[in-house]
Amino acid sequence: MVVMESQVVLKKGDSAPDFELLGIDDKKHSLASYKNYEALLVIFMCNHCPYVKAKVDAINEIQNKFGDKVAVVGINSNDSIAYPDDSFDNMKKFAAEKGIKFSYLVDDTQQVAKRYGAVCTPDPFLFDKNRKLVFHGRIDNAMKPEDKATEKTMILNIEKLLAGNQIAKDFDPSIGCSIKWKN
Repeated sequence: MVVMESQVVLKKGDSAPDFELLGIDDKKHSLASYKNYEALLVIFMCNHCPYVKAKVDAINEIQNKFGDKVAVVGINSNDSIAYPDDSFDNMKKFAAEKGIKFSYLVDDTQQVAKRYGAVCTPDPFLFDKNRKLVFHGRIDNAMKPEDKATEKTMILNIEKLLAGNQIAKDFDPSIGCSIKWKN
């Protein structure tokens, strides 16, 4: 397992790169699918990573707390040939097992991850209603799968965004397994 830290490719104020990806609901999703939300949280994730597994409850909490205002979108860009645990069928199983209610999309070509500059799982990007980047970074301050979070970083930042307040830090790196790139 290669542990990576998020990198800065998109900067604060950059527009969310568009995508057209298949979701576990068997429908195509794009940025326009989420136009009626006040904010968009895109999280690059997968099924097998212990860092993602440790954050699923926290991501579900964000969905449950803000789901009417914030679109939560998980994107799996891992090479599912080399890592069959991350196949589309296993994404559906994982979502069912973990009670995932947010959109979970597959990025077969890995082009979306590259456009966002995602390198690890989870790698979250928070955009405002104009789809400008306001925060790229951690969901909470538990940096290892076995750590207990004492600060809900993403929830605090979403609350600030929805209240019209400035987010102090626009980049606070997330840590996780590396995205499994195709050769």
